[in-house]
Amino acid sequence: MRLIETHRVNGLNEALTLAVIDEKGPGNANHFYQISFLTPVGPKVTNILFQKGPIKEAGVNGISNEVLLAIVRDRLDGFQSGDFKCEQNETALVAVDCAMKALLSRTKERVERGVEGTSEK
Repeated sequence: MRLIETHRVNGLNEALTLAVIDEKGPGNANHFYQISFLTPVGPKVTNILFQKGPIKEAGVNGISNEVLLAIVRDRLDGFQSGDFKCEQNETALVAVDCAMKALLSRTKERVERGVEGTSEK
């Protein structure tokens, strides 16, 4: 297990423990993350399991970076349409959109080469 601390910037984030549970796997990335925190009624744990291995080889077994970014984008869109609209949220939205476009570009390029869903580079 390895702890990640880069999110710790305020009371909420300092209350959240973010741990990498697994060893690095395909692509030299980790795939199992755990977020834990205490509530008035006891501890809560949220597991995030990312896809481990190409779909054509391993089947669908986790979420993608894109779906996690889509969740963050949806939350920021919500804040921007309400009382918490601000320049920083807009900057974050631009960055999330940029990340999503970069990942989409990579996927399209792999589809065009016929290697999407495989271990081939």
